[in-house]
Amino acid sequence: MPDVPAFMDIHSHVICGVDDGAETIQESRAMLALAAECGTAAIVATPHASARYPFRPEVIEQRIAELQGVAGVQILPGCDFHLQFDNIEDAVAHPQKYTINHGCYLLVEFSDLGTLHGAEAMLARLLDAGMIPIVTHPERNAYLQNHVDQLVEWVKDGCYVQVTAGSFTGGFGRGAKACAETLLDRGLVHAVASDAHDCRKRTPNLRDAYARLADDHGADAVRPLFVDNPAAIVSGDPLEYDAAVPLARPARKWYQFWA
Repeated sequence: MPDVPAFMDIHSHVICGVDDGAETIQESRAMLALAAECGTAAIVATPHASARYPFRPEVIEQRIAELQGVAGVQILPGCDFHLQFDNIEDAVAHPQKYTINHGCYLLVEFSDLGTLHGAEAMLARLLDAGMIPIVTHPERNAYLQNHVDQLVEWVKDGCYVQVTAGSFTGGFGRGAKACAETLLDRGLVHAVASDAHDCRKRTPNLRDAYARLADDHGADAVRPLFVDNPAAIVSGDPLEYDAAVPLARPARKWYQFWA
């Protein structure tokens, strides 16, 4: 396995008792310990903001303070922002309430149900308000799996794309894995994150996906997705990675076709 850099994970549900992620402070601590073991140095806590899970910044701030530094992992604030009318209006009124580390980047999640009617207008409203949407795990969205060209247009408009690490290792099924690889080959992945919810099925392990992608494409090519771009997102800086250039897939040796 290639040398593992210090990862920065921009999507996790490590804060307990606020959504469908960690249930207890003990589980939060265990998730942070596992993240550290797998090479993560910093993690963004991104609780859902949705009709089901109200976003409570004061509670999140308190929980982060309680967990800060566990296993040597730095915790930063953020949000898994559901695209719905009341959320968008509140975000426009309070641009730094939901953004990663109170900067300019915002994780946005689309519904798994039906088409994405009105998505362009919603994303444009956020962009006009100074927020830069990062579309989360489109490879796991049934509609977007079959409408990758829609993502191309959103990226042209100024959005970015985050793919779940587990999708590259098959943790979300064949469809998600195939779509994740398509997005990568087309230069439509800007960050890989865990979207961790626990220590069992949806874990904060970025190491396995990094190892697989580094083996396929080279460590230098995939490092921006796990380290450099997430660091820029947390700092509120422009991304240096050129999304228009797809990653090259090296030719396979003859014996690999039989593996």
